[in-house]
Amino acid sequence: QPQLVESGGGLVQPGGSLRLSCAASGSIGSINVWKWYRQAPGKEREFVALITGSATTVYADSVKGRFTISRDNAKNTAYLQMNSLKPEDTAVYYCNAQVLTRPYWGQGTQVTVSS
Repeated sequence: QPQLVESGGGLVQPGGSLRLSCAASGSIGSINVWKWYRQAPGKEREFVALITGSATTVYADSVKGRFTISRDNAKNTAYLQMNSLKPEDTAVYYCNAQVLTRPYWGQGTQVTVSS
């Protein structure tokens, strides 16, 4: 059974919005930092955003002002709200949950922004 399960990807037009979700099972323990990454065809995996236990957020320059990361500790879930999407946002998006022992990764969800 996957320990991080992603959902919310899809096909949208430029300027559209999507919200990605990443739900963690309780078995992985207390999550310190949530992160989102993405990987476009032919490109290296790219950091997108993170949120700490104190709710501090960090964003890649390419998504600042358009994406918002959040977390719901009671639901053991992280989110990535993506607005004003551009064709260059097309990628497979991966969530990452950092615990004391090791990082955990979601299975990836495809986001496609048409030209």
